[in-house]
Amino acid sequence: MSYLKRIGINHIKPPTLEFLSELHRAHVQYLSWQTIDIFAGRPEGIHPADSVQLILQGRSGYCFHLNGAFSILLRSLGYAVQWHRAGVQPHGEQPRVNSFHLGLSVLLPETESEATHWIVDVGLGGMPFEPLPLRFGAYGAAPFTYNLTSSAVASGGWRLEYEPNGPSEGVDYAPEVVNTLDEFIPKHEFYSRSAESPWHNVFLLRQRDAVVSSELRGCMLRTHSTEGIKKTEIQSYTEWRDLLEATFHEPLVRYSELERREMWERIRTVHEVWKRTQSV
Repeated sequence: MSYLKRIGINHIKPPTLEFLSELHRAHVQYLSWQTIDIFAGRPEGIHPADSVQLILQGRSGYCFHLNGAFSILLRSLGYAVQWHRAGVQPHGEQPRVNSFHLGLSVLLPETESEATHWIVDVGLGGMPFEPLPLRFGAYGAAPFTYNLTSSAVASGGWRLEYEPNGPSEGVDYAPEVVNTLDEFIPKHEFYSRSAESPWHNVFLLRQRDAVVSSELRGCMLRTHSTEGIKKTEIQSYTEWRDLLEATFHEPLVRYSELERREMWERIRTVHEVWKRTQSV
């Protein structure tokens, strides 16, 4: 129940599609995708039990933590969950399935709904707010529309393309079921510790609800809704701290007040350097 209360759910229900959708929405809304621990030089491991503890401690993480913990929660509630190798395609690059993303799917009883196989993914800040049936087609209302197709890089797999202004092009999933996280561990080590990682020295959080997608990169807040995309520069430590807690549900419980202020100063310094390069 502690995990469920962390995401605002107070009652356990039977493992139906309706409850799965409620769980998915709550997880995406209350647990932001983030690189805070990587930025701070204090990354956590991705063993599922450790990822669950992150959630119970009032913290969060990125794909391996979020999808890993969510899969454990779903299994404890009676859902048949499968792990898959997956790969995210950044803008300007080629599709891939390289195990830099942990994909999830859920099998529901045939009598539960028209579709029995569902994609769930709470580990990517720009992904759908609800589960999607593993049936090719377009889903979601503008501006959060997604396209599910067959994968060109994983035989028998599927590809979920982000909404048009999402953080990446899409993600490809291999159909084979993976039973351990062994091959994901070196990928996590690269992401969380290598100077070549795309998240090295990057303070980044992503969160969405039913109507707004939010991203905080350093001092810059980007919000996306039916009204378009809006960018706001965060000016002060207090504004930054309050934004983290109110919008991203991230109170930085792992860090002392001194560490939080030092983190802000580091972010602000990098931001000012970046601004000077933009004015040249």
